[in-house]
Amino acid sequence: MEDNQPFVYLLTAISQVGFPIVLAVYLLVRFEKKLESLSDRVAELREPPINANENEERRGSGL
Repeated sequence: MEDNQPFVYLLTAISQVGFPIVLAVYLLVRFEKKLESLSDRVAELREPPINANENEERRGSGL
């Protein structure tokens, strides 16, 4: 029965810290997506400004 003791200890440790680990991974994935979005937006803002006519053409002025 002592052969199973490390396995039982490992399962107990996972059950005690499993939820915080899953929560941390979930939050990291969400934050990564938001950071990518913000990074793309900052890259767009670094581009030199263009005049209003070019801006409408770029967006595809389908009013």
